[in-house]
Amino acid sequence: MVINCDCSKPSKSGFLRPAQNAHTYLRFQELGRTVNKGRVEGGSQLAASWPRPPAYRHEILDLNSKVGNSIPLADIRMGTWVHDIECHPGQGAKLARAAGTYAKIIKEPAPQCLVRLPSGVEKLIDSRCRATIGIVSNPNHGARKLRKAGQSRWSGRRPIVRGVAMNPVDHPHGGGEGRTKGGRPSVSPWGKPTKAGFRAGVGVGKRRI
Repeated sequence: MVINCDCSKPSKSGFLRPAQNAHTYLRFQELGRTVNKGRVEGGSQLAASWPRPPAYRHEILDLNSKVGNSIPLADIRMGTWVHDIECHPGQGAKLARAAGTYAKIIKEPAPQCLVRLPSGVEKLIDSRCRATIGIVSNPNHGARKLRKAGQSRWSGRRPIVRGVAMNPVDHPHGGGEGRTKGGRPSVSPWGKPTKAGFRAGVGVGKRRI
């Protein structure tokens, strides 16, 4: 059983509205306490008085570290791996959604939480934003190799052909005797410059009335 806490959605009054499934959350907590309490009461008094290892004493279900729970960042421990992170409360998952990716909770101030994204960038996010505990499945997705060119076509990717390898009728860089450099700065097939720094002139030469 996992929990999807929607208490991060803000209300119109500016205060956090209670979660629609708050009763389920509390009921789940009470269920965990009842189960662990029954284990102690069901045994003999002598067994209950024996010293137990730390793992047994903390058998009560920890909802803040259970994989699959979607809870606000404010309730997640530091150092936890999370994915499907919201950028704004109630907006929906925006970060760390690709296969095999995860983010890490670095620091948790009161209003905002510091998260290290898969790219290595550390970003401050509202602590009310939700995140799912755990790592996205299929971590080997980026390491797979295509067996043939048709697999790339099945994914909707078309071949990439250089402009200098085309004919003049197909591309501004095409044609020429032997191997050429195009003879002009890099442009698109429609003649628009493609290098950095080019800005299309909007309304250039037009006088405002």
